[in-house]
Amino acid sequence: MTSTGPDESAWAAAVAAVERQALDAKVLLICHVNPDGDALGSMLGFGLGLLRRGHTNVQAVFPGPLFIAEPFQGLPGLDLLVAEGDACPEPDLVVCFDAASQARLGGLVDRLERAGVSIVLDHHASNPGFGDIPLVDPAAAATSVVAAQLLDRLGVELDAAIAECLYVALVTDTGSFRFALTTPAVHELAARLVATGLRPEEISQRVLDSRPFGAIKLFGDVLSRAELEPAAAGGVGLVWTFATLEDLIRHKQEPYVMEALIEAVRGAAEADVACVFKQVAEREWSVSMRSKGARDVSRVAVSLGGGGHRLAAGYSCAGTLADVVEALRAELTLASS
Repeated sequence: MTSTGPDESAWAAAVAAVERQALDAKVLLICHVNPDGDALGSMLGFGLGLLRRGHTNVQAVFPGPLFIAEPFQGLPGLDLLVAEGDACPEPDLVVCFDAASQARLGGLVDRLERAGVSIVLDHHASNPGFGDIPLVDPAAAATSVVAAQLLDRLGVELDAAIAECLYVALVTDTGSFRFALTTPAVHELAARLVATGLRPEEISQRVLDSRPFGAIKLFGDVLSRAELEPAAAGGVGLVWTFATLEDLIRHKQEPYVMEALIEAVRGAAEADVACVFKQVAEREWSVSMRSKGARDVSRVAVSLGGGGHRLAAGYSCAGTLADVVEALRAELTLASS
């Protein structure tokens, strides 16, 4: 598990790996399955930066169906995206974004092995440091911070399109600059991005403050099921709820709308740990966790096959709802001892 950020030799190796590529070299950018704002924004912003350097053969891809959640459909650089089956099979350079483990790359993980060289940009503390050149900084508020640093070292001047991608990544992963890793340097980066001509209020409206009415109705159903367990997690408290495939069908919504549920649940004052179980198949669940600080949810997530940060983590699991809730309770108890 990576505990410190990249040293100067790692940065130098990454810069050299990019600079030695011919401008028509095959470059493949990969982010994790079901990309969030940080994964997609960091990848597209970096891709636009490569185009600005003069690279002419750049693809961006993520595993699974080529579906872009509505809040991100206005991002610059979407024309770089290709379907998984169309991704270059033997790229000269692979750059990976926001994936805490190789498993998060799904069927695209073989591109790391086939590439001439691979660079991994990430900020998850649970990242083991995969790839030829891992640039993993757990102190970074978002992967976009790492991406911006590499673009700076490559001499890429930020324009409004690159900045918008990186700003969306930054604002989503910091919870609108509310989370613990929001340092002065994060605000300085945001200022640089806004100075290119961005309108933060328009981006926030589009990305954070708009959702279909059906999603609002779905949220009401899911939040009405929330359970508070004050004695759980060693006495610091757990609040949890669940969303089913039937909820999505009933309200005619896409799965991405469920990602924002955790932010509503985590506000419960009586619990340090918040959790949302999101059904992805009959007996399969995607689990999002948050902590206010008393518990390290990344430790719990790693134990259950996932990863993340101390205050925000997730994992996938199988079983009945009762099974997966009990498994989480048990791991939270172990993490408290």
